[in-house]
Amino acid sequence: MKTLIIEDEKAAVRNLNALLSEVAPEIEVVAVLDSIAETLEWFSLHTPPELVFMDIHLADGSAFEIFEHIQISCPVIFTTAYDEYALKAFKVNSVDYLMKPIAQSDIKKRWRSSPV
Repeated sequence: MKTLIIEDEKAAVRNLNALLSEVAPEIEVVAVLDSIAETLEWFSLHTPPELVFMDIHLADGSAFEIFEHIQISCPVIFTTAYDEYALKAFKVNSVDYLMKPIAQSDIKKRWRSSPV
């Protein structure tokens, strides 16, 4: 499953990559992006992935700004330390909302219930 990670914290990217390789080895991370601008450019040049993991607070603003410019049709799993954006997240094709720090059990539960 081709997957995109949109996250500006290097430690969070390392953690998510490690968890995904342990729990869902069928996931192939095709790119890691850290900003709105980089994400918009990537989507304009590439075929959309099958899944996106997205932090809400990025290097250059709120990830919700991405949805003001492009439509992301694949499922999105938000990964964030802030619970106040959950309702807004589910209005933009989100299938899950994982709170940081993400535990292996969070990924396992998500994949057991539905591998997106």
